[in-house]
Amino acid sequence: MPLKFTALYIIVVLIVRLKCMQDKNYSEEHLCDVGPLAEEIVSYRDVVQSIIEYTVSGPFKGKTYEELAKFVDKFGARITGSEVLEQSIDYMIELAREESLNDVFTEDVEVPHWVRGEEKITMLKPRVKNIAVLGLGPSVPTPPGGITAEVVVISNFTMLDDTPDEHIRGKIVLYTPTYTTYGETVKYRTQGATKASAKGAIASLVKSITPFSIYSPHTGYQKYGENVTKIPTAAITLEDADLIKRINDRGEKVELHIEMSSTFDKKTSRNTIIDIKGSEHPEKLVIVSGHIDSWDVGEGAMDDGGGLLISLAAPVILKRLNLTPKRTVRSIFWTAEELGLVGAQAYEKAHRNESDNIDFIMESDEGTFRPRGLTVGGTQEARCIVAEVLKLFNSINCSTLVETDSPGSDITVFTKNGIPGAGLLNDNERYFWFHHSEGDTINVENPEDLDLGAAFWAAVAYVIADMSADIPR
Repeated sequence: MPLKFTALYIIVVLIVRLKCMQDKNYSEEHLCDVGPLAEEIVSYRDVVQSIIEYTVSGPFKGKTYEELAKFVDKFGARITGSEVLEQSIDYMIELAREESLNDVFTEDVEVPHWVRGEEKITMLKPRVKNIAVLGLGPSVPTPPGGITAEVVVISNFTMLDDTPDEHIRGKIVLYTPTYTTYGETVKYRTQGATKASAKGAIASLVKSITPFSIYSPHTGYQKYGENVTKIPTAAITLEDADLIKRINDRGEKVELHIEMSSTFDKKTSRNTIIDIKGSEHPEKLVIVSGHIDSWDVGEGAMDDGGGLLISLAAPVILKRLNLTPKRTVRSIFWTAEELGLVGAQAYEKAHRNESDNIDFIMESDEGTFRPRGLTVGGTQEARCIVAEVLKLFNSINCSTLVETDSPGSDITVFTKNGIPGAGLLNDNERYFWFHHSEGDTINVENPEDLDLGAAFWAAVAYVIADMSADIPR
C-alpha cells in the first residue's frame, strides 16, 4: 500500500474510533479489565440460563402478561392520591404474599392529589372547531365562564424571549416545538406555563410531546415556577397544533375559548417494598423497581404497569427457584412518580443514612418491549462490570450497554448522588406514541417481550446481588 494511502487509512481509522468513543451506544469492553471478576461472572452462565428457560419457556411463561392484563383490567388508570391507586397497592401486596414473599412492607408518603374535571377548547376564529385537549397536571382551572383570547404561536423558548411582552399579554401561548427527543422537547410541557405567565399570558397550550399521533392528546406533569401567576395549561393534538400554526403563519387571527376545571389537595399514599433477604450481606441492596401510579388516561399498562410487573416477577422467580443471593434483592413499587418523583424522593429522604448500602439500583420506566440490555449510570469501572454481566445474555440478544447520566426517572434521585444504577433498555421506538395518552393500554404489550423482560430483570438482579464484588462508585 503506498505511503500516502497508508497515512490516509490510519487517519480514517482514528476518526472512526473517536466517533465510536463519543457514541453513547459504543461498547467499551476493549477498555475494560475487571480482572478475576470476569471469570466469576462467567460462572453464572448456567443459573442465568435456568432463569431464562423457567421464565420464557417453562412454568412462568406468559405469567407476567397474564398478571399485567388482570391488573390493568381491574384497576385501569391509577392517578396519584386516588383510592383506586391505594386499592392497586393492596392488590400487589396480596400477589406478593400469595407467592410466599413474606418480607413485604409499605412506607407512607404524602402526595399531591390532582383531579381533572371538565375540559373543553373551541376554536372560534377563523372558524368554529372543537379541539381535543388534556390538561397538564396539576394545572389550575380556568376562571368561571372560561377564557377567550387570541393565540400567539411560539415555536421555541428563544422565540418567546424575543417576543415583546405586549404581544403576549392577555393572550394564549401555543408552543409548537419540533419533536427531537422526549428529553429535549418535554421542557415545553414542564416549563411552558411558567415562562408564558412571566410574559403576561393568560393560558398556555403545548403541542403534545410525541412523534406520532392519530389525533391523540398526551398529558403529563408541569411545574409552576415561583413568583409567577399560575395559569391554566393543557396539551392539544399534533394535528390541531399544526392547523393553528398554519393559519397563524398565513397572517390570520386564531381565537380560542378554553374551559378547564380541576381540584387539588394532599393525600397519603405508599411506597411498596419486597425483600429477598441476602444470605451473607442482607444490609446491602440491589434494587429493582417500577412505579405503580399512572396518569388518569389510558390504563397505565405501558407506563408503568409493565415495569411494575417485571419488578414483582424478579423476587417471585428467585423465590420459586430457591435462589438466595448474598445481598438482598429489594423490589420497590414507587408511588407518585407522575407528579414529580414524590415516592422516590420520600424513600431517599427516609433511608438517607442507609444509602451507602445500595449496591445497585434498577428501574423499568420506558416500556417493556423486547429487552436489549441496560442504560447505565456510574463510573467507568462500574459500567465495565455491568458490561461483563450483560455478556451472559448474548443468547437472548440482550447484552447492549448504553452510557447515560440519567438511567431512569425515579432512580435519578439516587444516581445523581453517585449510586450506580441502570434502566431497562428495550425496543421502545413506539413508546412515546402511546405515552400519557388514552392509547396506553394492554394492547401495546406483548407476552413474549414481557417474559424476556422478566427473565432478564430477575437474572441481572441475582448476578449483581450474588457476586463477590460490590459495584464501585
